[in-house]
Amino acid sequence: MAINADNRIKLHDDITIGYAELGDPAGKPVLHFHGMPSSRLEITRAVFDEAASRLGVRIIAIDRPGYGVSDFRPYRIVDWPYMVSEFADRLGLDKFAVMGISSGPKYAAACAWKLPGRVSAAALISANAPIQAPEAAQAMASQDRLLYTLARYAPWLMRLLLSYIAANARKDPKSVLSLFSELCEADRALLTAPGGLQWLSEMVLGAFQQGTRGVAWDWKLEAQPWGFPLAEIRVPVDMWHGESDTLVPLANGKYLAQAIPGCQAHYVPGEGHMSLLSNYFEEIVGAMMGG
Repeated sequence: MAINADNRIKLHDDITIGYAELGDPAGKPVLHFHGMPSSRLEITRAVFDEAASRLGVRIIAIDRPGYGVSDFRPYRIVDWPYMVSEFADRLGLDKFAVMGISSGPKYAAACAWKLPGRVSAAALISANAPIQAPEAAQAMASQDRLLYTLARYAPWLMRLLLSYIAANARKDPKSVLSLFSELCEADRALLTAPGGLQWLSEMVLGAFQQGTRGVAWDWKLEAQPWGFPLAEIRVPVDMWHGESDTLVPLANGKYLAQAIPGCQAHYVPGEGHMSLLSNYFEEIVGAMMGG
């Protein structure tokens, strides 16, 4: 199918949720949860569309409240499964798989925990571990530590910083690279390849389409415990992590793999934070489909 990046649907409380679709329109549904600051646009690449079509999978990428074209409203991580369940009802989806990258896996894990009757499988990609995990705290970069502190205790200052980042990105797409203190070779190769930087800047700018409130709220949630027990997840989960990831170090993925019962861990040599999804998309989705 052609990539359709600008879909909208309303939930019961009149909140608009934006989403993108790609792959096989009659295929098995997979809901994708984006990173931060990102948007539904992170999945709208031709290579993802082609791979999903080959696998017979329908990928649906959702903007969280305040991101992209989704209306803002305050929410908790444990509220996300209820929104997803209603969203799926509106699209006529009975069962579906879920996947998330970077900060998105906590939302995928929440759905796997809360909706075991509807979620068939989950993939956690380049995932942050919960903030209270010792492995996450020890591996956290000083820049991330500062951002989490601002998000939790000085949200007004966090929004000011995000406004500055968004304004710079609109003027110069290359400025989005300032969000990443250090990139491994695989991530640098991805972003210097034709179309790589454009893809990154579009998905980051998509996050700020309606301002900074949604991103700031999401960062605040990232800086707090997730609010549900990983040990209670019974849905099949695959955890994918690049061994060269400098943005979310491998210790995060290892923590999740140990904390989630039956989790299948895939540690990929040479891959980074963003390159993993780009280079292993077909393998990641195929594993969820039982391939």
